[in-house]
Amino acid sequence: MAIMRPYPTENEIKLNTHKYIVSKTDAKGKIVYANDYFTEVSGYKEYELVGSPHNIVRHPDMPKAIFHLLWEHIQHGQNISAVVKNLAKNGDYYWVMTDFEIRRNSSTKEITQYVAFRHAVPKNVVKEISDLYAKMLEIEKADGMPASIDYLNHFLEGKRMNYNQYIDKLAKPRGLAATLFSKMKKMFD
Repeated sequence: MAIMRPYPTENEIKLNTHKYIVSKTDAKGKIVYANDYFTEVSGYKEYELVGSPHNIVRHPDMPKAIFHLLWEHIQHGQNISAVVKNLAKNGDYYWVMTDFEIRRNSSTKEITQYVAFRHAVPKNVVKEISDLYAKMLEIEKADGMPASIDYLNHFLEGKRMNYNQYIDKLAKPRGLAATLFSKMKKMFD
């Protein structure tokens, strides 16, 4: 299925901090479930999302290196959190904190599904991460994705942490918010 990408606008969609975007994909990244809030925010109808690759909402401001890192982790059965800028059907954008759960076949242990839980990102996190992503994207355009990955690795080495630790420190819910997020995720077991 060919994806017709909208032209990005400069309009940000303000997310409700009390709602979560939830999607499920098969092992190849095709959407098999989208909750109502995902369809509302993205502007796509459920039938447009289900069966489409999840990158239907990928914003061109996002470095490919981040998605490479995400896929590298989840395909090896490792959870990862990420801050991502997504593109709505009308070209508007929204920032989300994404956390994954990996589902496996109970007998073969083969990965069968990924469940992504997304919520609003605080403005201070967007400012920090957007500067990093802009630099990575600039490097990607000039020297390719491996150079962008190298830049990210050097950036994280300077902070003495990996990407997951950096995102956890920067944007992971804490306290009551973390408890509520954990309970919401259990609803999708």
